[in-house]
Amino acid sequence: MNAQPRTEFSFSADPRTLEARANWLAPHLHVTKPEGEGRFPVVLMLHGCGGPRPFLRDIAAVAVEAGAAAVLVDSFAPRAINRAAAYATVCTGARLRGRERAGDLYAAIAWARQQNWADATRIVAAGWSHGAWTIMDALSLRVGEEMRRATGLTDLNGEPLVGLTSTFLAYPYAGPTSFAGRRAWRMAPRSVAVTAGRDMVVGYTRPRAALSRLRDSGAPIEIVHFENATHAFEDADTGDLLVRFDPQATAREHALLSELIGAC
Repeated sequence: MNAQPRTEFSFSADPRTLEARANWLAPHLHVTKPEGEGRFPVVLMLHGCGGPRPFLRDIAAVAVEAGAAAVLVDSFAPRAINRAAAYATVCTGARLRGRERAGDLYAAIAWARQQNWADATRIVAAGWSHGAWTIMDALSLRVGEEMRRATGLTDLNGEPLVGLTSTFLAYPYAGPTSFAGRRAWRMAPRSVAVTAGRDMVVGYTRPRAALSRLRDSGAPIEIVHFENATHAFEDADTGDLLVRFDPQATAREHALLSELIGAC
């Protein structure tokens, strides 16, 4: 990602209340659950700037095997953002930055609270690249006017992340347009963050520095560095020359996520 500084937001077409945003997203929430009626812990999965990728199906299977319901939040389908447009606008920071997309996470949590199979007291937010940026900004926004202005959700007054117990942050963007590392989180969910030593997209020094500052400010973050992995190392179907599929790193990531779910 190569986000450039910008001062305006771009959510004008998005629903402006939490309930409306949740209903708008609902047809694009892809749910995979264990057998039985529940109530299950919920893993809300936020894809990267290129959109949902096939490897996230494997992530969902990991969550289900760990006893949780996996919910892939497709932020692009309701906005009619295809892959080409995503690379041209979202990956460059021209559209839908992390603090704006935080409204989707808030709405997905509100939606999860209404599901009879969901344990709304055990929610894990898991994000990859742009999705991890979204989670980190969602935890950094100040409740009230700043949160409403950033997300475009006019009725956000209290804490929208009630029930969030854990986060999983894979190769997060932490550049100048992110709050990462510049603000303490207003909540302290147990978190695991993965950085990649051969990441040529977001790098690893800036994310590791931001995560370390957050940890120093009191956030319980375990930072795990995959020295030989690239960005999106789980993606066996990519055509991106900056990405190389790494089955060993992928298996290690799966184990970390499974353990995090089991502890939530």
